[in-house]
Amino acid sequence: MNISLTDDLKIFVAARSQARGYSSTSEYMSDLVRRDEERASEERFKALIQAGLDSGPDPRSWDELRDEWTGRIEAARSVKIN
Repeated sequence: MNISLTDDLKIFVAARSQARGYSSTSEYMSDLVRRDEERASEERFKALIQAGLDSGPDPRSWDELRDEWTGRIEAARSVKIN
């Protein structure tokens, strides 16, 4: 993949790469993308947690929930993958 940067950004990336001990600007850019990917995953996780909190308490008892999830786990284990 090729990325086009302005001259000012090229100078900035080169300086940051060197200052942070990266062996190349490519390594620096890859690290930036990985960090952004982690941040996006964290944002999705937080959104899912918030959706769960916003949905309120489940009216089912602990035993009902446990039985449901035990059934789901057993069903998943019985699926054969070729």
